Amino acid sequence: MQSQQGIGIFAYRNEWQHASLNIILTNSLLINSYEEFFRKHDVTGQQYNILRILREHHPKPVSTSVLRNHMLDKMSDTSRLVARLKTKGLVDVERNFSDKRLVNIVISEKGFNLLDKIGNDLYKLDNLLQGLSEEEATTLASLLAKARESISTAEARLSTALQLNEAM
Repeated sequence: MQSQQGIGIFAYRNEWQHASLNIILTNSLLINSYEEFFRKHDVTGQQYNILRILREHHPKPVSTSVLRNHMLDKMSDTSRLVARLKTKGLVDVERNFSDKRLVNIVISEKGFNLLDKIGNDLYKLDNLLQGLSEEEATTLASLLAKARESISTAEARLSTALQLNEAM
């Protein structure tokens, strides 16, 4: 486990900062490990995510906006990611006949084959957190969900606190 000094912190303001910085550090370690894993399969994590979404919708074609809505990273440049997947032969892209502004995207046979190959290695990603027991992993997942909820309601809590301070 990395010490406070190892991440350049010598004293935390409070335990919320301590938790936040630990989440950021862990996120960085996980993202780096995931990207290294997917690099071995000649795709990025985002490209894998698109292929996975397309497999779930197959044989129905989807648009870039549908992909973006299902992506883990909502800020992804979906059009660019699809173009790269098309260049690799992992997806097929055609103009939408009813709306010329849209494209229909489907996973190709080569894309299915790559997902099968990656699927055989996914245990390596699971291994990243298997230093935790299943019970600890479940608790961690619950705590992280609670943290995301806290983040999504932080502005409202701050606004309420400011209003209370102004009223005094």
